[in-house]
Amino acid sequence: MKFVTFTTRGGPASPGVWLEGRGVIHLQRAAEATGGLFDVSSLLALLRARPETMTALKSWVIELAQTDAFFVPASDVHLEAPLRAERNPFCVGRNYREHVAEGHRARGTDVKYPDVPQFFTKATHAINRPDGTIALDPSVTAFLDYEVELAVVLGKGGRDIPAESALGHVFGYTIANDVTARDLQRRHDQWFKGKSLDGTLPLGPWIVDAEEIGDPRTLRLRLDVNGEIRQDSQVDMMIFDIPTIIATLSRGMTLEAGDIICTGTPSGVGYAMQPPCALQPGDLVTCEIDRIGRLRTKIVAS
Repeated sequence: MKFVTFTTRGGPASPGVWLEGRGVIHLQRAAEATGGLFDVSSLLALLRARPETMTALKSWVIELAQTDAFFVPASDVHLEAPLRAERNPFCVGRNYREHVAEGHRARGTDVKYPDVPQFFTKATHAINRPDGTIALDPSVTAFLDYEVELAVVLGKGGRDIPAESALGHVFGYTIANDVTARDLQRRHDQWFKGKSLDGTLPLGPWIVDAEEIGDPRTLRLRLDVNGEIRQDSQVDMMIFDIPTIIATLSRGMTLEAGDIICTGTPSGVGYAMQPPCALQPGDLVTCEIDRIGRLRTKIVAS
């Protein structure tokens, strides 16, 4: 199932389920009409429900799909970021070998791979909708860059989660573009500021449940700028796989349902090109991941 957050004609954001060719099942309308069996005030509320509630909800959605009563046509739907998180999204830096190598080449240093996952966060205000825009303000940054990533959405929290059971905590997967102000990243000598400008984490277009995705290692990631392919790799090229990421991050630290974990980007970023190539107003960045879909973002002048 593809879970979305959407608006219609300027109305409030609502959770729904996207069905290709039919539109979106409006879960709030359906809940109101069927006695309020589930808390569908937001997708985050659904994720925080007990696991058995989510199982029941999926069965309910299958029943709803048998009728058109609660569908909203795709032409009337305005997709928002699928999940408006209350906690900073977690991110893993330098998690593809070729990306680590290209970074060292660009800086003229010897290649050294990380021994453990390198974590940082992005501010919640960085979260952006699919088909949204990012305003490039030259007084803030002179080098805006892209990073296609597979994002993991947790459906079950926990602390000290064993790697062998970590995938059982995953609700689903979506696409992230970890847009980065490289000059701020270097000027401040850490990643948070350069990664957290408003709107610099486009997410979406939906969250595909883990059961539908299957083995995430088989997923292929691609990114193009104005149709020119810049990044093209596969999830199994990660240095640290998803179970290792979840287990390491949760060690001594509680994770929660609804947490977003961006798992790193492959090679092909703009700063490592020869010559380096920053995003410019008018650029259209398209991220694509197999079995999930496409995430498009337009760069506009501030």
